[in-house]
Amino acid sequence: MQVVAVIPARYSSTRFPGKPLVPIHGKPMIQWVYERTCRARLVDRVIVATDDQRIADAVTAFSGEFCMTSDQHPTGTDRLAEVAGKLDAELIVNVQGDEPLIDPVMIDQAIQPLLDDDSIKMGTLAAPVTSPEEYRNPNVVKVVVDRQGFALYFSRAPIPHDRDHSTGPVPSTARKHIGLYVYRREFLLKYASLAETELEQLEKLEQLRALEHGVPIRVVDTTAGCIGVDTPEDLARIEELLRQGG
Repeated sequence: MQVVAVIPARYSSTRFPGKPLVPIHGKPMIQWVYERTCRARLVDRVIVATDDQRIADAVTAFSGEFCMTSDQHPTGTDRLAEVAGKLDAELIVNVQGDEPLIDPVMIDQAIQPLLDDDSIKMGTLAAPVTSPEEYRNPNVVKVVVDRQGFALYFSRAPIPHDRDHSTGPVPSTARKHIGLYVYRREFLLKYASLAETELEQLEKLEQLRALEHGVPIRVVDTTAGCIGVDTPEDLARIEELLRQGG
């Protein structure tokens, strides 16, 4: 069973234009993501999906593989599906292009359940919520799961909500979602063709489309960390971690 990791990367960004090419200790950010994804034990092939020749040239420069895609895709999942349509792989992994320090172990953790159980069509990751501020931050997506480890709901709201102690400590079951996904190729192609759903539009969370269509999402707990780069301030934090040997 071949597993292909695809890293969607676009040049245009409202908050941080040209983000994939920003240098970090002498290498563009996309190279950091690519090289760390290649270190995942269960990944057979890594492809950068982009609509920008500058990013494609950067990938070529470090001998990586890329696939040019349409510039009309509204989401990274649509870009992912275009690449998947050209592949024979059974499993497609969506790795975010703005997490230069992603731990390869996390990628393997997300893939393993789909290797073990061919009935699972989609998987992702979650980690413990570490603070009340994180719990209540709408930019930190939370997820609650059932006893088999499948998502019940994703939300920007603080879930689960402790009705009797709403101002108390963060519930021990609170988990933050990590936006790394694994799909069976056949499901990914179908998923990208589905119309947006009401909850998806309300929460601005694309993964709710799968739940609203009755497709279970396997959620794997991880203690490995990652830091996304959304702003120049995030980049400065990562550069400081690297300087400290983190």
